[in-house]
Amino acid sequence: MSEQSRRGRKPAKPYRRPKKDPVRILAFDALRAVDERDAYANLVLPPLLRKAREKGDFDARDAALATELVYGTLRRQGTYDAVIAACVDRPLREVDPPVLDVLSLGAHQLLGTRIPSHAAVSATVELARVVLGDGRAKFVNAVLRKVAQDDLDGWIGKVAPPYDEDPEDHLAVVHSHPRWVVSALWDSLGGGRAGIEELLAADNERPRVTLVARPGRAATEELLREEAAEPGRWSPYAVRLAEGGEPGAVEAVREGRAGVQDEGSQLVALALANAPLEGPDARWLDGCAGPGGKAALLGALAAERGAVLLASEKQPHRAGLVAKALAGNPGPYQVIAADGTRPPWRPGSFDRVLVDVPCTGLGALRRRPEARWRRRPEDLDNFAPLQRALLRTALDSVRVGGVVGYATCSPHLAETRAVVADVLKQYPDAELIDARPLLPGVPALGEGPDIQLWPHLHGTDAMYLALIRKTAG
Repeated sequence: MSEQSRRGRKPAKPYRRPKKDPVRILAFDALRAVDERDAYANLVLPPLLRKAREKGDFDARDAALATELVYGTLRRQGTYDAVIAACVDRPLREVDPPVLDVLSLGAHQLLGTRIPSHAAVSATVELARVVLGDGRAKFVNAVLRKVAQDDLDGWIGKVAPPYDEDPEDHLAVVHSHPRWVVSALWDSLGGGRAGIEELLAADNERPRVTLVARPGRAATEELLREEAAEPGRWSPYAVRLAEGGEPGAVEAVREGRAGVQDEGSQLVALALANAPLEGPDARWLDGCAGPGGKAALLGALAAERGAVLLASEKQPHRAGLVAKALAGNPGPYQVIAADGTRPPWRPGSFDRVLVDVPCTGLGALRRRPEARWRRRPEDLDNFAPLQRALLRTALDSVRVGGVVGYATCSPHLAETRAVVADVLKQYPDAELIDARPLLPGVPALGEGPDIQLWPHLHGTDAMYLALIRKTAG
């Protein structure tokens, strides 16, 4: 008889190594890259998935689950942080970031997917054992068991303040946006509760991949032959792929004859191209051309009219992306690396000018959900001087009778109407023109003369466009 048996003790269980789950490990690695390197998930995830497929670890279902875990966790991070904070005995800032990433992944599986609770907890604890160690895995287990005691609606009832007491904070927790972003979007949208709730909910939906058939190089009919593809809602060049569609598998995309481009961006380019001019229509400028999506569409539209496009981008590596996007354009074009606030061209050189200025990107939160947590109100002050300088350069660069398009992928009033109004005070020889008739069939474009698109109304990014005509020298 063994010594343990004589003393009445049970034999110790042998140590069990944690099971490695490639899907959840990949999702954790993607979240750590987003957190540690300020990377964007839409840039980090594809190479991780490609490498996993090459190793034979993944099939299509695995890739779909990993994608849902990453994007779902990032989109709902604010809500999950509030829930996790109610289940731990310390401020969240004192929880190590890798531990918080694992807890957020577990919370999403429990509250945002159909994975059974026991499976979600078990799989996340196994992940914690692999990436954090057994000690911290016990902490993860204890917290997630508390999270599993209620569903998402129940938790929101506990952690979100009542709407009547604090509408913005309530919406911030329910829809997982920073409070200041909720306030800014609500100011821009106007209206009551229903509209802002629809907008915030749309920000948390996974957008479909939208392609653009570049005129003279590809036709929408060709793209529509792809499996489960359908026409875009507004742009004649847009085709939407089925959820999970892989644009790299489309021949026209591989050859550069088509590209991935949100329909809102297509509409901005089309509105500028369709604006009526007084005089010639031979020279076009894209003054902030990187990474090249709008430039490629503008270049193709210009070629149809015998016009020449100059695409200018300050950063040389982004100018290289523009050149790649324009390669094979059916008409003449030029790509240069130049500072748009100190242009190398002469004033009054162009008939049409587009400046899609750097901004906070609050209009593209569907595609880059992590951006909502990185941006701060002070970022608006950092962008403001550059936005105004680029618009002034654009107005100096267009000839009398020509048209400038000022665009942002942000609906924030400080980046849209405030910029346009401030700059136009310095240009009595310029006037806003009504852009809405240039997009026939597109509803709810705003009170004009500028245009504001919305995810919940148009299924696009929240692109803004003001069109300005130079009226005198």
